[in-house]
Amino acid sequence: MREDLLHFVWMYRKYPINILETTSGDSVIVESTGVHNHLSGPDFFNAKVELNGQLWAGNVEIHIKSSDWYAHKHQEDKNYDNVILHVVWDDDVSVFRKDGTQIPTLSLKQYISLELLETYQSLFDSRNYKFINCEKEFNEVEDFLRNNWLDRLFIERLEEKSVFINQLLESSNNDWEQVLFLMLLKTFGSNINKDVFVELGKTIDFSIIRKLHEKPLELESLFLGQARLLDDEQEVDVHYKSLKREYAFLKHKYQLNQPYKTPEFFRLRPSNFPTIRLAQLSAIYSTNNNLFHLLIEKDQPNISKIFNLGTSEFWETHYNFGKTSKKSVKKISNSFLDLLMINTIIPLKFCYQQYQGNENNDSLLKMMMSIKKEENSIVANFRKLDVSIKDAKESQSYIQLYNEYCVKDKCLECAIGASLINIKV
Repeated sequence: MREDLLHFVWMYRKYPINILETTSGDSVIVESTGVHNHLSGPDFFNAKVELNGQLWAGNVEIHIKSSDWYAHKHQEDKNYDNVILHVVWDDDVSVFRKDGTQIPTLSLKQYISLELLETYQSLFDSRNYKFINCEKEFNEVEDFLRNNWLDRLFIERLEEKSVFINQLLESSNNDWEQVLFLMLLKTFGSNINKDVFVELGKTIDFSIIRKLHEKPLELESLFLGQARLLDDEQEVDVHYKSLKREYAFLKHKYQLNQPYKTPEFFRLRPSNFPTIRLAQLSAIYSTNNNLFHLLIEKDQPNISKIFNLGTSEFWETHYNFGKTSKKSVKKISNSFLDLLMINTIIPLKFCYQQYQGNENNDSLLKMMMSIKKEENSIVANFRKLDVSIKDAKESQSYIQLYNEYCVKDKCLECAIGASLINIKV
């Protein structure tokens, strides 16, 4: 037995409403189950319950066993003083308020149908490996419900990404240009170097980048130098020496402190090497001024025009210092542009709209629907279930579904899981 099933049974009234009794024999009529609380405090706020003909208004707490009340030390927490009903599976001990009065207890064990229990248990049956608990039943859910839930999951994913963005805003005194810079660094760093790149960005006051606009050599030296990629005293390459000389000047002038960690090259494709990504980013900032306005404030940013730049000439024949390679222009690929939209541009637009008091997300949905879906193991596994994933909005929604609900067994908090229980009962 899991507590989330009892939450589900209580919230959706999966019990015979006319014959309920407390464990002490008082009749129970549920007028309102209350508001489900996902934070600290009682599980349901502002419930209305009639006990032996007397109407009570207050909170409801739910446990597997009555003794969990004491195990969780609720008797010491004033937030639980207004609990009017204790809903449990097994009533193993009486529970009392601070004034000595007993809290009425409703044991659901005798009221939950066998069909519901069997359906619930089969959902969490782990005897055979399953990608998700409901993979056999997933396609039984009607399209309207699933699509509405996916829309909600997309916004939920944006809200989760907003937490990090808002932290950056707070630490930068609401400097949106600085935040955009850090978010770009995070995406350019990919999964392996994202944290190192962000820490690198935090060591550079954005006013310095503004001053180095239209100075590509200086800006490239700043980024590579702060990444500790110009620390080799033995390197003899001419371009390397020029960068190192410029960086030494900038480091002294602006009293720069380098981050402790250096970026990783291991397990990265050459096009994702930190040298190339930082060279690309320096080219973008040396060419474009007021990037936040161009990318975030505009309704339809021309991202391909802004990012469709090469690097300095040196990197056309190099992926790192000290070794030449076949000449190729190191432009940002279309697939990486999509990642920038998904992970940087649209989340920042979402936060900026909220900052302005604009709650309309239709334009963001349309933008995301114009981007190709991501190709990863989560998307691939959903497609094995005959799920059609057409665009990035849907792939982001399915990623959120899997990471925040499927993996965590939050089936009853998921509209799809809850619907399947209802269908089968």
